Amino acid sequence: MKSIFAAIALSLAMVGASAAASVTNKDDQSHILIITEGSTKVEVVVEAGASALVCPAGCFVTMPSGDRETLSGEETIEIINGNAVIK
Repeated sequence: MKSIFAAIALSLAMVGASAAASVTNKDDQSHILIITEGSTKVEVVVEAGASALVCPAGCFVTMPSGDRETLSGEETIEIINGNAVIK
């Protein structure tokens, strides 16, 4: 029974993650993104060379440069030299 619940939870997580924005940090240092969803703000640390999934349902993101962007949850973002490039 536990394996059924685990499989369902994993399936739901993969569905949610597939619609999230992808952030890849191509710099040699970590960067902090501030994610705002509704009235909730969360800091997400993206380590050097790492990737993260954010904003599955859309959000506002404050980038390392201080710029603020609106994301729908389907973007691909690369952090290069401290600047975010949205594709």
